[in-house]
Amino acid sequence: MSLRAILRSPLLSVVGVVTQPDRPSGRRQHFTPCPCKAYAAVRGLGPILSPEKVNAPESLAQIEALRPDVIAVVAFGQFLGRRLLALPRYGCINGHFSLLPKYRGAAPVQAAIAAGDEVSGVTIMRMAEGMDDGDMLLKAVEPICSDDTGVTLMDRLAILGGVTLVKALMRLREGTLSAEPQKHAEATFAPKMQKLDGLIDWSQPAEVIERRIRAYDPWPGAFTFLPESVLRGSPSGRMKVLQAEFLKGFEGEVRAAPPGAVCAYAPSGPAVATGSRPLCLTAVQLEGGKRMDGRAFLNGHPVRFGDRFGVAPAAAVL
Repeated sequence: MSLRAILRSPLLSVVGVVTQPDRPSGRRQHFTPCPCKAYAAVRGLGPILSPEKVNAPESLAQIEALRPDVIAVVAFGQFLGRRLLALPRYGCINGHFSLLPKYRGAAPVQAAIAAGDEVSGVTIMRMAEGMDDGDMLLKAVEPICSDDTGVTLMDRLAILGGVTLVKALMRLREGTLSAEPQKHAEATFAPKMQKLDGLIDWSQPAEVIERRIRAYDPWPGAFTFLPESVLRGSPSGRMKVLQAEFLKGFEGEVRAAPPGAVCAYAPSGPAVATGSRPLCLTAVQLEGGKRMDGRAFLNGHPVRFGDRFGVAPAAAVL
């Protein structure tokens, strides 16, 4: 989105594109370019550089030969060293998907949703050697909706980020952009996520679990393990929880149950006890299977009252 936004500005020109190298993707693990590289190739931009190590001498020489006035960085995934940061005359600027100094790091969008924040946004900053700690140049705010997922919020922030980056580049060109140092004492961090971060802890409040289910879509994905009564020989028993909702207006019997246990049958799926109120699983996906709604899951896997989600079989690999 940022590259597309830059190309739409008649006063800005792209002298080169630097992306991550092609990575294995899909079931057959074919080497595939990232979306930015693929888009740049379609638009005929060049040269396109994809170094394994952007700070390596040969990479620096290639970038220096492009003679960029400014380097714009968005979700690049590699730290820029001192020599590269000092290369362009206007420096290197970065579009970060949070309102800095909140949520420095690799997963700010997920962290904002999981925390229950009402707003997120984009910060354009001048890059320094630390992690997302450079002076701030421009900010834009984006509300977080109650049904936002990591996907939906990221999609909106990508558009907002492109627009805000172009505004910053234009003001940088005009000499009207001022820098504001971050208050480092107020910084919070959103480190790179791991697969295990998606494991649901049913002892947490339902509100926390529901936000994490939305935040971790599509990766690492919120998941739990099937009750033993419906494993059916599955070695892992892993089940993704794609969507959940609070149990409201349901007049059926809700039984007292420990966290993770089935405590009611709602029209939209099984209701599971948490550290607070029950949470209804309205969309799930068994390992190797397709998405199904909660009612379809109940039809094929008739869990009983008291059956507990979340206990991994001995053979499961987390």
